[in-house]
Amino acid sequence: MPRLYPLDAGRDRPGRGPVGWGGFYNAGMSAHTLYAQRRARLAAQLGAGGIAIVPTAPERQRNRDSDYLYRHDSYFYYLTGFTEPNATLVITAEGESTLFCQPKDPEREIWDGIRLGPEAAPAALGVSRALSSAELAGHMPGFLENRLTVWYPFATHPGMESRVDGWLQSVRARVRYGACCPDQQRDLCTLLDEMRLVKDEHEQGIMRRAAAISARAHVRAMQRSASMLRAGQEVREYHLDAELLHEFRQHGSQYPAYGSIVAGGANACVLHYRADTALIRDGDMVLIDAGCELDGYASDITRSFPANGRFTGPQRALYELVLASQDAAVAATRAGARFVDPHEATVAVLAQGLLDLGLLDKHKVGLAQDVIANRSYFQFYMHRTGHWLGMDVHDCGSYVEPSQRGQVSERKDPLSGETIKDRPSRILQPGMVLTIEPGLYVRPAPGVPDHFHHIGIRIEDDAIVTATGCELITRGVPVAADEIEALMRG
Repeated sequence: MPRLYPLDAGRDRPGRGPVGWGGFYNAGMSAHTLYAQRRARLAAQLGAGGIAIVPTAPERQRNRDSDYLYRHDSYFYYLTGFTEPNATLVITAEGESTLFCQPKDPEREIWDGIRLGPEAAPAALGVSRALSSAELAGHMPGFLENRLTVWYPFATHPGMESRVDGWLQSVRARVRYGACCPDQQRDLCTLLDEMRLVKDEHEQGIMRRAAAISARAHVRAMQRSASMLRAGQEVREYHLDAELLHEFRQHGSQYPAYGSIVAGGANACVLHYRADTALIRDGDMVLIDAGCELDGYASDITRSFPANGRFTGPQRALYELVLASQDAAVAATRAGARFVDPHEATVAVLAQGLLDLGLLDKHKVGLAQDVIANRSYFQFYMHRTGHWLGMDVHDCGSYVEPSQRGQVSERKDPLSGETIKDRPSRILQPGMVLTIEPGLYVRPAPGVPDHFHHIGIRIEDDAIVTATGCELITRGVPVAADEIEALMRG
């Protein structure tokens, strides 16, 4: 399918749409197809008498007279392709779709930009009809009257439940006149999460482009680090963060997909560290976890590299171990495998490697299988090996296989002692997209060799599941130690 281009994303892109409204112009393909197909798929799952309400995200104030940069709600965008605030989509089981959006307002448009408006929305977005967002409260009781089930996203929009209750109260007030009120409220996320979990070719194409942009950004940051140190310049984390942001915007990304992590030295052992002012020293390892968002879809890459472009012996030893564990996880990622399989493959490699490098003492923790059983590796590796990726960087979708949800086993966690309920992990299907991101984080501790202290390494790639394996879409930035050194010499 042709791509969706943001209106302001570059003059070199073909077929720029009408100047103004905040959504995406669909180059070469009518909005009646992609988003209408999704709405139709959802409508077919609402059941007889069902109705769905999907609000977009609100604008949020950053400080006095200034808002945070606006970002639409992912569920809403998935069904509309529309990025303006103050909008709500209503879909009925019969396939009718009504968009409530901001009305045209010449005075506000001078300040905030051109609005699409209800009059233009049906033709531009393919919805059945559109009304002013100011009319939402007045129309919703009528929409809900004589419906059986009302669907909306639970626990995602504060106040939404109260609003629905208010509308239903208005319907109940008319029961003496023969009106029927919905007697079921259901979580719309359960339907949309399953729809969003498998990415179609259109979505995969955007994600490949996002991954390519992010890979170029990582390359730029790596090279800047080495070149500044060679020139005797002071390097701080924000210098490398600036390179990432430049490359994201240079190639049309609307925003970073999340707050970039740029961590030098010991900071790399803080999992959710943010790019700050810390000095990056010659001889430090640097961990960068950063990805752009393009046309509503996220990328997510982590690379760890020597700031000066040359691995020390201990740095290379740890790096090679993490890379070997990622190779094992990649080999375990394919259709028919379980979501947990890459993690288990990673842990098996790391457990043996931690023993071989002397980070764990076999006389105290036993053999590799004991390290796994007792989770002794948790001192150095305390997160999972991946997550779903899509419109959200930690994308929606259950990690439990739906058909086996009722199969529950219990075990006692060897570290916390708490009882954990295990359910069968999700079976991977072609088109699912996930990250593969093993790591090791070595903090000073008794028995930990000094030469490994303060080294944090994570290697993360984005993978599209295929019938025979997976496609790594983020390898535009190298992972082999020798290739990283060669890149940084450039």
